[in-house]
Amino acid sequence: MARIFDVIEYPNEMKDELIHRFPERGSGDFRIGSQVIVRESQTAVFFRDGKALDIFGPGRHTITTANVPLLTDLIGKAFGNRTPFTAEVYYVSRREFADRKWGTPQPIIVKNPNMGLGIALLQAFGTYGYQISEPQQFVTQLVGAQGTFRTDDIEDRLRSVLLSYLTDLLGETAVKHDVTELIGLVSELGAGVRAKASEHFASLGLALKTFLISNLRPSSKSIDELRDMGVLDMRTYTQLQAADAMRDAAQNPSGGAGLTAGIGAGMGIGNVLGQSLQGMTGPGAQQQGAGAGSGGSGDAIPSVMTPAEAAQVLRVSPEDVVAAIEAGDLKGRKLGSAYRISREAIEEFLSG
Repeated sequence: MARIFDVIEYPNEMKDELIHRFPERGSGDFRIGSQVIVRESQTAVFFRDGKALDIFGPGRHTITTANVPLLTDLIGKAFGNRTPFTAEVYYVSRREFADRKWGTPQPIIVKNPNMGLGIALLQAFGTYGYQISEPQQFVTQLVGAQGTFRTDDIEDRLRSVLLSYLTDLLGETAVKHDVTELIGLVSELGAGVRAKASEHFASLGLALKTFLISNLRPSSKSIDELRDMGVLDMRTYTQLQAADAMRDAAQNPSGGAGLTAGIGAGMGIGNVLGQSLQGMTGPGAQQQGAGAGSGGSGDAIPSVMTPAEAAQVLRVSPEDVVAAIEAGDLKGRKLGSAYRISREAIEEFLSG
């Protein structure tokens, strides 16, 4: 004989549960006069054959045909007011699930014109919060007949939705702002993602309460990872390898042959830099140099350079140039607090 439930309740805080079905399997046998107990942070939804019979808020309720009018069609009047009926009760958590973590598993590529490679890879992380706003809609669309529906069952999907809107918004915003400005717009970007994603959340019966960007920064991906992502062509990849070798050797001047040997070790990167230098100066630059001096392509290089100008010639950062000077691998003179590098010092450095 089927068990008839006279008291329906789920005394659980539901910290990681969105939905709990009562009973977890099959349908429950209830009757008119049964008590339904709903906690402060819960809503109880009666379902039968996929249709909601009624929704109960916090408190103690007695099942009657007055407060569950659809029961009249289910039980008729053949057995009086104590007639059992079958249904399922879904306890829905109405608390806000706050401080849920999100992050970018892969960098987001945005345009960054006139800076570096013309693109930037951004990584971000932060928190978001959501709440079930339409219990009946949420149960019907997502839960089905599951006995328990937890936060883990949906949060991968929610994070994917949020990241897709963040990617779109970063692409739109990067048209007007470079990367340094984007990093300062985390509040505006967070509000924009929330506005864009709220409609999608509402279609699931959810309310997106918060979306916060805790950190937005350039990616620390290695050049090999960037190449595998299809971001770098081979020429740029080789030049960045050369720059990395120069930086590593400058950071360890006592570790063997020094910076120059580090650049050329095993790869001939010194020659690559020389070829890059020729490509940078080009025929037009050579002609300009010929009119000003001895006529070689080297004349396109200024006779005296700042670390920033030398960095453009070597295709590295000014910090790398200063490090090379301080390591003794590149000759330079310090005037006050600034370094100056001669063209001859650059050529000697490149020739090894």
